[in-house]
Amino acid sequence: MSKSKLKFSLYLPNEYGQDKSRRWPLVIFLHGAGERGDDLEKLKVHGPPKLVARGKQFPFILLSPQCPDNEWWNNKLDKLINLIDDVKENYRVDKSRIYLTGISMGGYGSWGLAAAQPERFAAVAPICGGGDSNTAHLIKDIPIWTFHGDKDPTVPLAKSQEMVDAIRAAGGNPMFTIYPGVDHDSWTRTYESDEFWDWMMEQKKKK
Repeated sequence: MSKSKLKFSLYLPNEYGQDKSRRWPLVIFLHGAGERGDDLEKLKVHGPPKLVARGKQFPFILLSPQCPDNEWWNNKLDKLINLIDDVKENYRVDKSRIYLTGISMGGYGSWGLAAAQPERFAAVAPICGGGDSNTAHLIKDIPIWTFHGDKDPTVPLAKSQEMVDAIRAAGGNPMFTIYPGVDHDSWTRTYESDEFWDWMMEQKKKK
């Protein structure tokens, strides 16, 4: 793999390929700082890749890129966009149902990537991350559900609150779940929730 490309893992549903005309939702998952590097096994520590490794089956294509050591997602937005385009070109992706989620550093990356290409995503779910509140007007029309523990010692709850407040001030209506008594790991509970995945799969870009 060339140095210009991000390493990634890709999960395909069991039924993928049976109906050649069927298009599938695509979920992009951005990991946290602890999973950076060039060992894709690290991706199985948290989030949807962890659930897949345990045998969970999802009704969507799951793209899990890996950020190189000592890098940050918000410095890799162009490469993320190129990777998503490659997957769209080479797999049967429903372009009206492309979703973005991430945890911690990946939560920051989710806010950043959504603001860079707001027209691309049918829904965005940043978890325990923060963003640039000056971009709120760019993402106010995207269905957003963000999550944070109120005892998070790593990324303060205020980081998510600032984004939610700014989007609401811009005329958006993001959903915001605060987990009482939860520290930095506000993702395990979120990704194990059928309600979360049902909500995400219901969102669709308007033509």
